[in-house]
Amino acid sequence: MHLHLTFAQYIGRQFLFWWFSAFALIAILVSLFDAIELLRITASTADISLGLILSMVFFKLPGLMEKAIPFTILFGGMTAFWRLNRHQEFVVARAAGVSAWEFLLPAVIIALMIGVIQITLYGPFASTMMLRFEQLQNQHIKGKRSLAALSPGGIWFKQSMKTGHYILHGAGISSNTMTLRDTIVFQFDGSNRFFKRVDASTARLEDGRWIFSKVKITGPQTPVGNISRYELATDLTQENIQDSFAKPETISIWQLPGFIEVLERAGFSGLRHRIYFYSLLATPLLLCSMTLFAGAFTLRQQRRGGALVAVALGVCTGFLIYFGSDVVYALGVSSHLPPLLAAWSPPTIALLLGTGLLFHMEDG
Repeated sequence: MHLHLTFAQYIGRQFLFWWFSAFALIAILVSLFDAIELLRITASTADISLGLILSMVFFKLPGLMEKAIPFTILFGGMTAFWRLNRHQEFVVARAAGVSAWEFLLPAVIIALMIGVIQITLYGPFASTMMLRFEQLQNQHIKGKRSLAALSPGGIWFKQSMKTGHYILHGAGISSNTMTLRDTIVFQFDGSNRFFKRVDASTARLEDGRWIFSKVKITGPQTPVGNISRYELATDLTQENIQDSFAKPETISIWQLPGFIEVLERAGFSGLRHRIYFYSLLATPLLLCSMTLFAGAFTLRQQRRGGALVAVALGVCTGFLIYFGSDVVYALGVSSHLPPLLAAWSPPTIALLLGTGLLFHMEDG
């Protein structure tokens, strides 16, 4: 395969320009619809200003665009290749002995580089911004009164109450029975003054309350006492307690392996985070497959009206790959598929399909 450097740079510039144009256009549309949705949700909330809404849109946009990058590759690639085909540049290249594979090689290399930059630089930036959005959403929209965090030393919960708040720590948890072991509770009054410490061997979550057993109570104004049972109210449930921890989208790829280890050591399943980590690693492969689809649907000479059909087929194929990836991801999270298979099978199948279409176009 021999491709002249000047021609390769020309193809690469065309692809990069139209990819960036598609990225910018989709970013504008996404931010507009997201702002409208946030305005609708917060219409009845008086203490949320327009500036806060715009800030939330700004923080959320990089994470949304990270998910949209495969579509920007597809749409940008189809636009670039359609214009090159329309101006007969692909025909001239074919007449000069350039195959479709050689024609697409610069675009595939650029897509691969975009994928690497996405998972190493853009992804961590988007995760940081998404984490800030989640914090603002929990504070101003959802009004969550409980926070949860994981550390190598165990699990931490912060729960607000009418009379103050408390911080609960457990060395680990049994996810089947939702029972914490070796628990410590620090209770604070409405003025954030510490007034009680509760040590217990276990704490079990039941019907909106933590039930502690084998309890020792101490405090500045409280004599040391031992009781068999103690209760504290909470708005956490067995269904949402793991969702209180950091979502995969809010964690950098560099921090995910360590977080998964901490999560599993604490007694929770790290399957969802592990599949997300593997899917991030497969991103460059997915972007390459989108580039092949863009070429396969737009480089062939089309009869009148055929270009619109080809574009429609390309768009439908992109959405099928996206929703198929979601289905396979759900099967992986539900333990019906191994994590590696759930993460890598959609981009691998997409790459094989794109390669097959190009073989058919070139040699069929």
